[in-house]
Amino acid sequence: MKKLAILFFLLYSTIGFAQGEANHWFFGQNAGINFNKTPPTPINGSLNTYEGCATFSDRDGNLLFYTDGIQVFNKNHVVMTNGSGLLGDSSSSQSAIIVPMPESTGIYYIFTVGSNQNNTGLKYSIVNMNFDGGDGAVTSKNINLLSFCSEKISAVVKDCSSGSIWIIAFSS
Repeated sequence: MKKLAILFFLLYSTIGFAQGEANHWFFGQNAGINFNKTPPTPINGSLNTYEGCATFSDRDGNLLFYTDGIQVFNKNHVVMTNGSGLLGDSSSSQSAIIVPMPESTGIYYIFTVGSNQNNTGLKYSIVNMNFDGGDGAVTSKNINLLSFCSEKISAVVKDCSSGSIWIIAFSS
């Protein structure tokens, strides 16, 4: 019985501290999944992509925005202010990745890469969710980091104490 109580406590504490930044997924042709509900439920979005995409929610699981690496859609599924013309590619295996700006509130980086057919390199854009009444705006766009890059990108947390995040890309 004691082992069962410890297992319940560990499971409950893990669930109690879960964060919801990945609770919405948008992909394909207007498809999406909301993981805030049990069971997860399908939802409609504005994304129309063959491959890469990225979505970000707040820590409570409320949708903030999503992108195919070319357009950025807000929580209302409308192109965000200044949210078109990013240099990702909808045919890239991972056209974009979203990372919160360390030590800031409501500011995010969108890192984009092109495809093998459209090598635009590695770029970043900045989204500020404090603009447009909380619906956000792209405030800086397509800032060059690498002129040539493969169509793959990833992000990892360096360590939990500093909150540092590493962006990993392959320069071609």
